Amino acid sequence: MKIDSQGLSFEVVVHAPASPPVAAGQAPQPTPSTVLLTMGWGMQLVAWPDALVQGLVQAGHQVVVYDNRDIGLSSHLDDLGKPNLGWAMVKHRFGMGMHPPYSLQDMANDALGILDGLGVARAHVLGVSMGGMISQRMAATAPQRVLSLTSIMSSSGAPGLPGPTADVSRSLMTRPASKSPADIAANTLAQLEMIGSPAFQQDRDHLYQRVLADVQRSYHPQGMLRQMLAVMADTDRYRLLADITCPTLVIHGTADPLVPIACGQDTARRIPGARFEAIEGMGHDWPPAVLPRWLALLVPHLRAADAAALVSHTA
Repeated sequence: MKIDSQGLSFEVVVHAPASPPVAAGQAPQPTPSTVLLTMGWGMQLVAWPDALVQGLVQAGHQVVVYDNRDIGLSSHLDDLGKPNLGWAMVKHRFGMGMHPPYSLQDMANDALGILDGLGVARAHVLGVSMGGMISQRMAATAPQRVLSLTSIMSSSGAPGLPGPTADVSRSLMTRPASKSPADIAANTLAQLEMIGSPAFQQDRDHLYQRVLADVQRSYHPQGMLRQMLAVMADTDRYRLLADITCPTLVIHGTADPLVPIACGQDTARRIPGARFEAIEGMGHDWPPAVLPRWLALLVPHLRAADAAALVSHTA
């Protein structure tokens, strides 16, 4: 479905749990709480694994996924111009002022507008990588809208934290051999393998087919550049994390070469009461074998936050 937010159009998919039959005279079941999943840099809503989404649905939650602005089937903002990423990286390295076409706070406000469009007053927010940064901003700047925060393979953005390895940085700058979907998918697959989980094997052919399907659905490199600038310019988010009051879970892999584990540890340290969970051998991806571990952490976290919200509401 399409939902408008901040003058943009967003592709949104809602996964709702089945409603049990209500017998005559029986009170209807309470509305399930909503979990909003926000994807990372350049990734589309179809990248969310079915096992994760259905695991959350089976736990009784309504799950909402969407394409961020400038990616997938949501509004593309090419009228804002093609960024000069090389010059932006120089400015970022030397602490010079950056003025991206839009900010991560704009993207957080996009997500809040999507919740408005769905009539959802409060939601659990979960994000991976850049999506974790967006979710952090939602929890810090709109606490009345957030039941809980889960930040996965993300960062506080604080100065001095380690960045990607040199090999990963070079890999992310490589371009496809051509504009054909097959070459684009092959280049993306090589990048995903560079940042993947050494302890969790994936079927390479299956991963390639998934990436190829994503490319055929939408491929928008200009949007990825503008999203990257928004991430690079978000240099003060770490100052907001102390304002987060909702239950918070931070998950990070010990083998993440793109956003090293110190970034997740710092995020948890800055959020009052946050729980930090490291997953041994996980990189910057979500192979099938790691998803049961995610769900084992997520489901109790969401359940406890729902219970706390109910107590607070009835107190």
